[in-house]
Amino acid sequence: MRKILLIGAGRSASSLIKYLLENSAEQNWYLTVADLSLEMAQSKISGHENTNAIEFDINNAEQRVAEISNSDIVISMLPASMHVQVAKDCIDLKKSMVTASYVSEEMKALNEDAKTAGVVVMNEIGVDPGVDHLSAMNVLDEIRDAGGKMLIFESFTGGLVAPESDNNPWNYKFTWNPRNVVLAGQGGAAKFFQEGRYKYVPYNKLFRRTELIDIEGHGEFEGYANRDSLGYRSVYGLDDIPTIFRGTLRKRGFCRAWDCFVQLGATDDSYILEGSEDMTYRQFINSFLPYNPNDSVELKLKYQLRLWDDSHVFEKLEWLGIFSETKVGLKDATPAQILQKILEEKWSLEEDDKDMIIMWHKFGYELNGKKHQKESSMVCLGDDQTYTAMAKTVGIPVAIATKLVLNGVIKTPGVHVPVTKEIYKPMLEELSQHGISFTEKDTEFVGY
Repeated sequence: MRKILLIGAGRSASSLIKYLLENSAEQNWYLTVADLSLEMAQSKISGHENTNAIEFDINNAEQRVAEISNSDIVISMLPASMHVQVAKDCIDLKKSMVTASYVSEEMKALNEDAKTAGVVVMNEIGVDPGVDHLSAMNVLDEIRDAGGKMLIFESFTGGLVAPESDNNPWNYKFTWNPRNVVLAGQGGAAKFFQEGRYKYVPYNKLFRRTELIDIEGHGEFEGYANRDSLGYRSVYGLDDIPTIFRGTLRKRGFCRAWDCFVQLGATDDSYILEGSEDMTYRQFINSFLPYNPNDSVELKLKYQLRLWDDSHVFEKLEWLGIFSETKVGLKDATPAQILQKILEEKWSLEEDDKDMIIMWHKFGYELNGKKHQKESSMVCLGDDQTYTAMAKTVGIPVAIATKLVLNGVIKTPGVHVPVTKEIYKPMLEELSQHGISFTEKDTEFVGY
């Protein structure tokens, strides 16, 4: 049997494992699920005959090399910082590897070694990055093959709550790592290219500079800029494009309210609040506001953030319970950690809740002297708390890519992201069979 080693059995691995096991008999696969928690690994395989679970320490070089040596291909679902060592071992042992994470500079540096070894090291094959690459390149190549010249490319993705589970004024619940949500956008200005000029949006302005997007059948959303939209100009063959923008989707109204926490300083993770364990939520918010013994915390917040005429924003903030006397209970906590605790009490998915992934692209181009615009969108709903939309749109692409590499459909050696026809054509074809498909429509060209 062909042996697959999966390292990491976290939440995103559920749909990945399901796909591999459902296809194991037909494809002659044997799956080993390796995780630091043996219990976690065992819980994902349900005693299937073509699999086993092992306790696995990624820092144990002897075990790592032994398990990789005994495999035909390796899937790494580890944190991004751990992929490079696995990739180095795979290249040394001439084993191909698949991961959903962004390709790092250290990973790119392994390209020639991977080519020499004759192995495929596939990166960025989850949802974003991943499905966004596949779907974007499919349309971009169609336009260019027809002789079109690209003028605008925009791409947005959002991990959101499904409409039937959307029951709070923020229209949002955590569908992935809460800490990443709280810290989103930090670490430098967002960079993109607009009408031939570089544009920069500092973090303190990020959630005020949003774009309104109407996705047919699903309503209005707003998108804020990702940290770096420029890195994909060369990857997508768009070095000369006048406008390129990549961003994150939220329901309309979210960003204005979230900006309140940014302006307060409540998303800061760089310092500790003394006495945080005995602080109440109300005191936490008050710690960012001017001293005035005669005004309430609510009044000071409205004044500080100019919320006099914005009752919808204040309603969102109040609903979170930030003015309550609930104890924080976290020792030596940063503002961001306290805010995360408050949010987790209100934004966590309930037992019967479902999540949703939405992706939207806009392509503006010139063809035969006329300007055209095309929109492409994808909506994927989760089944339950195990097979979430996030798990499906991350795990199923990883699983399909693994199959295509094993079967020699994807065979060009080297360190890759999925932007070539060899990769995106068969990937998109099979993804559509799993409900991950795109609807395209031509719209009126709108420039800037």
